[in-house]
Amino acid sequence: MATLLSRLGRFSFRRRRLVALLWLALLVGAAVLAGRAPAAPPNDFSMPGTEAQQAYDLLEQSFPELNADGAAARVVFRAEDGKVTDAATRGAIEDTVRALGDGPQVVRVTDPFATRSVSEDGTTAYAQVSYAVSAAELEEDSRTALQETVERAASPELSVEAGGNAVSAMPGGHSSEAVGLAVAAVVLVVTFGSLLAAGLPLLTALLGVGVGALAIKVLAAPLGLGATTTSLAVMIGLAVGIDYALFVVSRYRAELARGRDGTQAAGHAVGTAGSAVVFAGLTVVIALAGLSVVGIPMLTQMGLAAAGTVVLAVLIAVTLVPALLGLCGRRIGPARPRRRERRADRAARPSMGVRWARFVVRRPLAVLLGGAALLGVVALPAASLETGLPGDDSKPVSTTQRRAYDLIADGFGPGYNGPLTVVVQAGDTGDTGDSGDGDGGDPGAARAAEEVAGRIDGRDDVSAVGPPRLSASGDTAVLNVVPAASPGSTETTDLVHALRDPEFERASDARVLVTGTTAMNADVSQKLSDALPPYLALVVGLAFLLLIAVFRSLLVPLKAALGFLLSVLAGLGAVVAVFQWGWLGSVLGVTEPGPIVSIMPIFMVGVVFGLAMDYEVFLVTRMREAYVHGRSPKESVVSGFEHSARVVTAAAVVMVSVFAAFLGSEEQILKTIGFGLAAAVLFDAFVVRMTLVPAVLALLGRSAWWLPRRVDRLVPDLDIEGERLGRGAHGGDDAASDGESVGAAAGRLPVN
Repeated sequence: MATLLSRLGRFSFRRRRLVALLWLALLVGAAVLAGRAPAAPPNDFSMPGTEAQQAYDLLEQSFPELNADGAAARVVFRAEDGKVTDAATRGAIEDTVRALGDGPQVVRVTDPFATRSVSEDGTTAYAQVSYAVSAAELEEDSRTALQETVERAASPELSVEAGGNAVSAMPGGHSSEAVGLAVAAVVLVVTFGSLLAAGLPLLTALLGVGVGALAIKVLAAPLGLGATTTSLAVMIGLAVGIDYALFVVSRYRAELARGRDGTQAAGHAVGTAGSAVVFAGLTVVIALAGLSVVGIPMLTQMGLAAAGTVVLAVLIAVTLVPALLGLCGRRIGPARPRRRERRADRAARPSMGVRWARFVVRRPLAVLLGGAALLGVVALPAASLETGLPGDDSKPVSTTQRRAYDLIADGFGPGYNGPLTVVVQAGDTGDTGDSGDGDGGDPGAARAAEEVAGRIDGRDDVSAVGPPRLSASGDTAVLNVVPAASPGSTETTDLVHALRDPEFERASDARVLVTGTTAMNADVSQKLSDALPPYLALVVGLAFLLLIAVFRSLLVPLKAALGFLLSVLAGLGAVVAVFQWGWLGSVLGVTEPGPIVSIMPIFMVGVVFGLAMDYEVFLVTRMREAYVHGRSPKESVVSGFEHSARVVTAAAVVMVSVFAAFLGSEEQILKTIGFGLAAAVLFDAFVVRMTLVPAVLALLGRSAWWLPRRVDRLVPDLDIEGERLGRGAHGGDDAASDGESVGAAAGRLPVN
């Protein structure tokens, strides 16, 4: 592997103009195709295999006029003085209802006085606005018309607010990415001490993200990629793109400092650091693509799109980066020792990374126990993790959606904000009656629906049950059930499970399905819980096999997997503390703590596993490189830190900055994912990989690199540490320069 990539690096360096033009042509071609491509389809929020989705599908068949998947808004009216039934107030509400009905894409608006949607005290009423398309397909003109109508209707005597998915604004600009890039630029300048060297990783990362985003747009229609898949691809693509280029550029400058010319340095950098990039990228791709086993279309799309940007980042790191290094020529020179390292007492003042590594290997057990205890404490809140789908109750009180939610809860009861939809489908009852006119319908369906409604209405945890509505065919009925508790409460979740109990269905002599936001949330949580074990087995198993080949060891991959579990649990603990409990919420912009988005835990597991393996590969390959060339186990740990600690630190800070910048996003899911990934990477890079890993390797000694002979014969020798490069695989000049023993020269190598 190292030999092949070394040849690729030298080719790219020598044919730099050709390689750069090919990537530029790819970018331009993708831009042209994206400009002609149709718009991305709406996000697929379906949950195949769940009862809630089965009920939605049945509603689409039996009640197409209800447009179950269509966007909806609830406009709430509150009389500040008097009642909504007063003549003047009622007239204003009726005018507003007519104006709402004239809005674009609106198919139906309910009259609160006709549907009796007026509170008992007469101060509050609401109208339901239904649209012909889903929330993702709703045009901005429709949202604007709704907002303007609500604003015109409001007055000192009448408060008017609107909630629902038709009101939610679509994703905004890219300020989060800009903040992350600004911080990354500062870190890179400090790391390299050169604007040009710092700008190269940023340039290549932006190019990779640009090609990836344009490719997603081109493939959106044929592959059915939803509109939000780009956001995550940009987040992951920026982080890994900068990091991968950073490692190659850093190794290139170190090789120049050893006396190699540009071509040799590029070949050696791509052969060694590039090998680590390839296998680190493979672990990320495995983790992201593995999300498809969950069976949730939106999660699959996000994972595959992000995996595609990672593949682009790897290809750019091993081809375009050496080409640009060649174009820059001597303007990107060898790594220079820092000013304090040029002092006469340099030998007595090793770098901070070396001092830290020596401290750890002298006290490995104490460091291991202390680091594990720290992560354990941070992970404790994860035991209280509660998941859910974000609703209007999670929005800030300054938004109209939250005010509408509160008005409904105060005027009607908390359950009216999340009514359940119960679908009753009659079985074969014999006498079907005249089902063709839609008036008489199936008497079995009508009786079953009435019986189900009566049994539900008698429950203490139910506030109200609407009258059953028969389908045109007469074999299916639908009724609304208003829980007594709020949508996100455990009482409402228990109600869903009770209505789905097989005993309840058998007693009704009909098929009973429950759907709605709360029901869908319960189904999603269950689906994700069921998918987590096979997902972990697939991802961790494949990555474990890959790492065995990379490190030629059994214990190092096992240690890497256990360290990942600590990182992800600590990351989830931080997410729960901030987004669920509200700790530091005012500092981090979390105004309304609540349940964590349902897809967050499994998505975080996948992404963090891939990114955690990045630092494992980059750091430990340098340790193995020293061990292969004759260093003792403890000396190998110190050597690995000497040559990688500074760059790994910079890479981790860059990645944390890119992820943390998404705290400024208006989308709750992106805000949560950004913080969770930033926290997990922070713990993984600085506590697990740079603290626990050297401690474990110091304790294991030579057994860390043990591989049974039978396994050794089966595992291919990938040589990612570039041992063959030092045996004259390239012949000529490379052999002469690479032939120097790394073990003998390690003391003279500059810290990069």
